Amino acid sequence: MLGDPRFSRAAATGRDEPRNTPHQQQTGILSMDPPDHTRVRRLVAKAFTARRVDELRPRTRAVAEELVDGMLAAGQPADLVAYLATPLPIRVICDLLGVPVSDQDKFHTWSEAIVSTTSLEPGLVQHYLDSLLAYMAGLVARRRVEPADDLLSAMVRARDEHADRLSEEEMVMLAAGLLAAGHETTVTQIPNMMYVLLTTPGAWDTLRGRPELVATAVEELMRFIPLGATAAFARYATEDVELGGVLVRAGEPVVVSIPSANRDGTVFPDADRLDLAREVNPHLGFGHGVHHCLGAQLARMELRVVLETLLDRAPGLRLAVPEEELTWKSGLLVRGLVAMPVGW
Repeated sequence: MLGDPRFSRAAATGRDEPRNTPHQQQTGILSMDPPDHTRVRRLVAKAFTARRVDELRPRTRAVAEELVDGMLAAGQPADLVAYLATPLPIRVICDLLGVPVSDQDKFHTWSEAIVSTTSLEPGLVQHYLDSLLAYMAGLVARRRVEPADDLLSAMVRARDEHADRLSEEEMVMLAAGLLAAGHETTVTQIPNMMYVLLTTPGAWDTLRGRPELVATAVEELMRFIPLGATAAFARYATEDVELGGVLVRAGEPVVVSIPSANRDGTVFPDADRLDLAREVNPHLGFGHGVHHCLGAQLARMELRVVLETLLDRAPGLRLAVPEEELTWKSGLLVRGLVAMPVGW
């Protein structure tokens, strides 16, 4: 269904679509269909190619080593969320976009509005969104006067040289969405990933003994972990469609359960088992179709770097508290840990 053009995201605009928030969400590019979606996405897709991500890898590894070394120096127990999972993705997306990392506390706070279901009051959600968009509009204005070698400057040039490609509002919305989504999901997935590895018997030991499995392990963890707390982003049928033996009539909405798809036993043998060496892994952890995650290659690289750095610097990593004492975030579109005390 995610790849079927007969199901439309744009058709949700202006409708009271099925949702898990008390408010209608502004989802920017996620509310577009081709050709508008293609036009907007094409302008930034080249910043997230495998080649460009490979260029970012040495800098990402250096940041990861700096952060892990700082955590080790602080002594145990230490909070993996505060020392590594939160600052790493923020610094990487700031470098890519050209956003001052010194402002991270502000935009990290505002970004909660993007993933909040009930964690924030509707009025505060709108205030945070307005603040994030105003902040990004200010950076756009600065880049017009002081261009740099970053993605935001490239977006400004594309907008100003070819105004028919991107409106000012689309550019600001897209940049704000990249900043928020570019760190919020990875901030959550890093401790999710480490939680699974440290609580699944033998998993961390397997990686310690076979570090060459890091790449397949990341793919398996993306399949295995239900990052999304619930199904979201309804698609509307533009004509009558039979789906799974059910007739979906034109104008009716459908939502997809990614975690269910990722445990489909007809696709993944022994689907409920964590297999860090699983080689054939067509998971939907980054979505599918035209809305496949724009930053999938970037996220893969960051997750691999985190695992490689921890295996190298802290191979004896372990939870520092009983599993039942861990606290989970609530009221958000993504499921993750508030804190993760670890020892080594």
